[in-house]
Amino acid sequence: MIFVNLYNEILIKFSKNIQDKIMILEISGLYKSFPHAGTGQIEVLKNLNLEVQEGETVAVVGQSGSGKSTLLSLLAGLDRQTYGSLRLRDQQISEMSEAKLTQFRAENIGIIFQQFYLMPHLTALENVSLPLEMFGHEDSQVRAQEALQHVGLAEREKHFPHQLSGGESQRVAIARAVVIRPSILLADEPTGNLDNATGVQVANLLFDLVNTTGMTLLLVTHNTELAQRCSRQLTLYSGTFQ
Repeated sequence: MIFVNLYNEILIKFSKNIQDKIMILEISGLYKSFPHAGTGQIEVLKNLNLEVQEGETVAVVGQSGSGKSTLLSLLAGLDRQTYGSLRLRDQQISEMSEAKLTQFRAENIGIIFQQFYLMPHLTALENVSLPLEMFGHEDSQVRAQEALQHVGLAEREKHFPHQLSGGESQRVAIARAVVIRPSILLADEPTGNLDNATGVQVANLLFDLVNTTGMTLLLVTHNTELAQRCSRQLTLYSGTFQ
């Protein structure tokens, strides 16, 4: 497949025998509450438990308000749980300082957002290379060019976000997420802002990448067809797994 050369390092890291696989993500007794004027606290996530092995693809499905985005924010280290344990690569990320968490996220967690969140004043190439440049990778531009090439956008590397279609913008976002060669890829409704045909194309691209490299994927979605492409599906309802 087209991703083999670019992600040779990921293949070495993730293409192991099933008995050698390690636990990438461990969640135990996870709760998240927010202040509420009427009740004092409102529990959004309640006693979540989950284990994800290296190379698994897991979908968390649920309606709006079920807690999917809150869960993803906790997994990405963008928010902190109220209590409970959240371990990624055997590291308790909730106990890390902000500086250490930022570094850990940059090295281990790739995030694909529904809204793309591309920097409007940066080209496609600059957007993809940014996570590497922030931490001093000398090969950031080369790796970004390779990533864009392998999502089919080599000829668009000098274009700005406003010059890209929605599908192209999401492909840039995918390239940006995987260019760091993450331990886990988190995707928040990765086709949610795209029309059906473009969404299928982007989903095909994403799963080709994941299946080729053996990368661990956790996505949240209300799209059952997208979820069924994962090896495991979980339903989040009113803050708990069903």
